[in-house]
Amino acid sequence: MAELSYRDAVAYGIAQEMRRDPNLVMLGEDIAAAGGVFKTTVGLLDEFGPRRIRDTPISEQAILGAAMGAAMTGIPVIAEIMFSDFLAVCFDIVANEMAKSRYMTGGQMTVPVVVRTANGGGSRFGAQHSQSVENWCMMIPGLKVVAPSNSRDVVGLMAASIRDPDPVVFFEHKSLLATKGEVPEGEIVDELGKATVVREGTDCTIVALALMVPRALAAAERLAGEGISAEVIDLRTLVPLDTQTVLASVAKTNRLYTVEENPRLCGWGAEVASIVGDEAFWDLDGPLVRITTPHIPLPAAEALEDMAIPSVDRIHETITKTLD
Repeated sequence: MAELSYRDAVAYGIAQEMRRDPNLVMLGEDIAAAGGVFKTTVGLLDEFGPRRIRDTPISEQAILGAAMGAAMTGIPVIAEIMFSDFLAVCFDIVANEMAKSRYMTGGQMTVPVVVRTANGGGSRFGAQHSQSVENWCMMIPGLKVVAPSNSRDVVGLMAASIRDPDPVVFFEHKSLLATKGEVPEGEIVDELGKATVVREGTDCTIVALALMVPRALAAAERLAGEGISAEVIDLRTLVPLDTQTVLASVAKTNRLYTVEENPRLCGWGAEVASIVGDEAFWDLDGPLVRITTPHIPLPAAEALEDMAIPSVDRIHETITKTLD
């Protein structure tokens, strides 16, 4: 068992899969000698060389166009888009090309590409570099969407994403990069579409993703001191979405809270709440409650950004005020 930072776990997970598959390559800006702008690819060039770890021009369309072209010929690719906000620059390739190819060829062609990207706020990078955009990709049929909250899951979900024959968008949260966690020795491979109950509880269910998971856990700890037992679920992947784990938890606790960093309008929690409302309405003892970022461009100012993104305090206060 080793303790790795979230950023080191990214490189660890990629290296595990590159050793397993000599055909796997990675493309992106400054991923080679520089080790990535967020230092998530340090050491990969030294081990795997410039034929497999390739720096690219500053062109998101070129990165994903090359990745898709290689994947269409049977070469699996990891492609890095430096900031998730920049998916908007190349979204045609993601949404209209990669996501549709298997369907439009009747299953004759797959696109084994993992699009890695740094997601989310908390780093004071401003409105164009701090967005949480996993809901953009969740709405596109044909894409799989992954957002790990800890080092161990980074490795296991990275492996599952790389081995998947379809395109996967893999969101690495910038505010989690320095956090550390234990990673078991040996090969780690998870299954996409499996949520994790990271804290058992009986009074309410809190469903969270990425940075919101440790914040939900901290709020649950505070609630426990007040006699409220909160169950916390780490979704881990949005597509496939593990509805069964959520529904089973709500059947036990009879309350649902979603904690979302993406803006409130059309956030992923709305879909979770809709499913619970449709399939577990009679299990509920109170309203479905979403704790979200407001529908605003994210501020760069420290106090304003902290006010916008759900905090431990806001999660705790919302639950104590709404839980009868």
